[in-house]
Amino acid sequence: MNFLTRSLVTLCVSALTVASFTASAADRWDFPTPYGDGTHHTQVARSFAEEVNAKSNGKLTIKVHSGGSLIKHPEIHRAVKSRQVQIGEVFIGRLGNNAPIFKLDNIPFLATDFDGAEKLYKASKKELEKALDKDKLMLLYAAPWPAQDLYTQKSVASLSDLKGLKMRAYSPTTSRLADLMDTTPVNIPFSDVAQAFTTNAIDAMITSPSTGVNGQSWDYISNFTTIHAWIPKNMTFVNKRFFDGLDKETQQVILTAAANAEKKGWALGRQLAVEDTATLKKNGMTVAEPTEKLQTEMRAIGEVMVTEWLQEAGQTGINIVNEFNAQ
Repeated sequence: MNFLTRSLVTLCVSALTVASFTASAADRWDFPTPYGDGTHHTQVARSFAEEVNAKSNGKLTIKVHSGGSLIKHPEIHRAVKSRQVQIGEVFIGRLGNNAPIFKLDNIPFLATDFDGAEKLYKASKKELEKALDKDKLMLLYAAPWPAQDLYTQKSVASLSDLKGLKMRAYSPTTSRLADLMDTTPVNIPFSDVAQAFTTNAIDAMITSPSTGVNGQSWDYISNFTTIHAWIPKNMTFVNKRFFDGLDKETQQVILTAAANAEKKGWALGRQLAVEDTATLKKNGMTVAEPTEKLQTEMRAIGEVMVTEWLQEAGQTGINIVNEFNAQ
């Protein structure tokens, strides 16, 4: 076999290998998600997968692996980026160390209601897509949590009531928030929150009423203050190599299902903000609005964090905030 013949054989084998890889990848996608089946984000992910499975004419099957059962939350982004899996979902703020745009999702008191959160998402979506594209990833949809509120053992009238406490943190931005609140940030996954409270590893946390309901927070904490600090989101993204390997018809099925999932996710977020707050109260937690003093102090921290983020994000960040304010 001469050199030219060997080269042709090698090229043919390589082409067959790539074709086989693409075909097998298009047949079955694994979709790791970080939260359990009780959360609305996982329910949205399942509805997305079911729509794709039903409408792709057998060309693609997506299997959702909930609750970190396949890949743990901190590793999902890397797993999709490295093509270990094809698609995944993460809490946007967890990626704050990757790029400033991911930190924006956890900045307090910039967008504190759902209308504002949708406007902020619209203003920042292009930059979010650009940041993912650098890792050869493509945004499919994002869905919000209800607003982040304050969970404590005792009632809180001002920040002085929190001074020195250990505050749960789950992203770079929430760690900075804990610092500015004069508390100590402690990185605790929500699966360990109940134990952390009962062992005094943490004394307080800021998270959504939905997270509190899913974790039955009334079993280990008594007070819930509706500070409505911000409305964070989860995002679902796909590795572009896998997406580009699909035919145009199947790609459109995915994009349509993603648009439907995003719409459903925002509707559920709004609904659960009311329902889950009522559930906390029904189960014995003291639900209170923040005092004027606490609200003023928290908003001052928000202003500091917005300023810090703008310094880090530069002109891109200024453009986003200007567009948000102009809407």
